[in-house]
Amino acid sequence: MTSDAAVDERTLDRLLRRVTKPARYVGGEWNSVTKEFCDVDVRVALSYPDSYEIGVSNQGLQILYSLLNARPDALCERVYAPWPDMERELRAAGMPLFSLEGKRPLNAFDLVGFSLGYETVYTNVLTMLDLGRVPLRSCNRDEDNPIVVAGGHSAYNPEPMSPFIDAFCIGEGEEAIGELVDCVKEHKARAGAYRRADLLKAIGEIPGWYVPSHYQADYHPDGTLNCLSGGRAPVRKRFVADLKPEFYPERPVVPSMRPVHARAQIEIVRGCTRGCRFCQAGMVTRPVRERSPEEIKRLAAIAMKNTGYNELSLLSLSSSDHSEIDRVVQSAANEYCAEGVSVALPSLRIESFSVGLADAIKEGKRSGFTFAPEAATERLRRVINKVIPDDRLLETADAVYQRGWRTIKLYFMIGLPTESDDDVVAICDLAKRVLQIGRKYHGRAAAVNVGVSTFVPKAHTPFQWAAQESRETVERHQAILRKESRVPGFKISWNDYDNSEIEAVLSRGDRRIANVIERAWLLGARFDGWREWFRYDLWKQAMAEEGLDTEWYCRRARGEHEVLPWDHIHAGVSKSFLWQEWQKSLDAGMSDDCRYGKCLRCGTDPRACGDAHRIRKTVRIELKQQRQVASS
Repeated sequence: MTSDAAVDERTLDRLLRRVTKPARYVGGEWNSVTKEFCDVDVRVALSYPDSYEIGVSNQGLQILYSLLNARPDALCERVYAPWPDMERELRAAGMPLFSLEGKRPLNAFDLVGFSLGYETVYTNVLTMLDLGRVPLRSCNRDEDNPIVVAGGHSAYNPEPMSPFIDAFCIGEGEEAIGELVDCVKEHKARAGAYRRADLLKAIGEIPGWYVPSHYQADYHPDGTLNCLSGGRAPVRKRFVADLKPEFYPERPVVPSMRPVHARAQIEIVRGCTRGCRFCQAGMVTRPVRERSPEEIKRLAAIAMKNTGYNELSLLSLSSSDHSEIDRVVQSAANEYCAEGVSVALPSLRIESFSVGLADAIKEGKRSGFTFAPEAATERLRRVINKVIPDDRLLETADAVYQRGWRTIKLYFMIGLPTESDDDVVAICDLAKRVLQIGRKYHGRAAAVNVGVSTFVPKAHTPFQWAAQESRETVERHQAILRKESRVPGFKISWNDYDNSEIEAVLSRGDRRIANVIERAWLLGARFDGWREWFRYDLWKQAMAEEGLDTEWYCRRARGEHEVLPWDHIHAGVSKSFLWQEWQKSLDAGMSDDCRYGKCLRCGTDPRACGDAHRIRKTVRIELKQQRQVASS
């Protein structure tokens, strides 16, 4: 490693006077951990490639930060992407990007780990490496440079970022990160015998770790991938069998400025078996694992005591799918709502939402209820495998408005496979019916906010073979939404097609896209997930300069036997199962949730489904009880 000296505090103080939101860079937050750099064997910089206020509350980073700093032989410090004004100041001052805790440059650490939660942070990764004085490409790093690793949902297709990352963690990191630290510690102990190539070879032998430099890509003349050879395949994702208590950060860092999510967070369920065909998170996080109501209550008490937040958020891909959610919410409401603390369920499914949940948390803050039907016609809901009868949605809306909430937020997608104009018109028709119910209780104060995103096909989903819808069709459908939504109390928004197109290139790209990412970054691309900073023209220029075609990556349907750039990654569901689901979708066929019926043989290790079988039994009992109550 290079010098581990901290940056000059006086220079930093002058620099911070010239940037917006200097609190992003000062550190010293409540519950942050500072250790002596020379007292540990392995030093880790956890790096979040987005702004401080986005990344500081990230639950995954908080978990890894807590686990690493609990080790006496390791330290972990945090780094967030500098805002463009801070990047300019750092470059002008010749100062490296530094960690918050110790104010040390990235190249002083043994490990630099990036969280890749979404594709639009890729250029920020390059900014952070460059400012941290770490060579951008793995092939240019030597024994004096840190090992650069990455994980997160976007790592399930690691290829577009593979030249920049030494090793990817595929799947869940709670156990895998400890094994990585052990491996680095062992190799550092060899002193003069240490070789970077040997360490990368050892990392590649740890289950769930993918080292891209060990693989070579070969392409057919038509541009499709022939094979990715050289290393072991497939690389199977890591998952933790149980959500152990130590996998929860009991003293999460409380930011020094208001973050996007100012709340205590408890992950109550991990994994989903609903089988929504567009949803990568639902596919790759299987099997389902729950925390018990007693454990959730204990962790909530610790979180509220150690953070001082006035909101408790119960996290999951679908919080209301917890097999004992009524008990969980009632317990939290009884404990905290009387104290002015609101209990939030940020991810609710309409079909599993109960009036009891609304009653339990009605004393808390009423910022609005959010539901995601995704599609507004029964046919298209069958295509995406998310059938929610309109009557169920309207009944739920009635229950929510009746209990005092004035705003309901609905999320839909356009550009889904087989979508028609009628499917788009139905979005506005359904939202207007919801608004009409709200006016029954609140008059003109009732509101419906509709968010519409453009569908982007993702790796490891049944729609990974689908073509992205054309710009002309999407913009015509957006015009329909604009025309049909001119009603007081009805607010609608959608994202720009340009963003979705570049996201599609990055999400299903191969190794050749790495040159595009670097080229776009050199041209000035930064913070591509932020509307005010996204530059579509730079990405189009980068694609052209690298001789690659956006249309080929986005608007081309894939065939059954095509080798996909991520086929060497086993995300827990088999390619054959995904293909079956893709074929079903074209016929608007449905697949059951395996919690309510038989196993669908999706490819998840059956030994991992023990908790899912227990949940299935609990769900069946509760459904029976609900029917009995309804009939009486």
